Amino acid sequence: MKVFTETTLLSFETWSGATETKNRIIAEGKGEEFDQLIEELYPDGIDETLLNDILWFEPDWVFESLGMATETED
Repeated sequence: MKVFTETTLLSFETWSGATETKNRIIAEGKGEEFDQLIEELYPDGIDETLLNDILWFEPDWVFESLGMATETED
């Protein structure tokens, strides 16, 4: 069963490798931009596992999409 709830990056409870990406986005003040990006890409919603996987396995794409330096550029 999939359960969809409204949330923001700030209140989303990540797990494993996604937590580091989330924390960096928030630290750089890009939380609202991330929320908007996800809303644009997934207008019908996204489940928690997919959101966590994006943060965990696609950090360079996320950072680049938000105009942040990627992990390889740091």
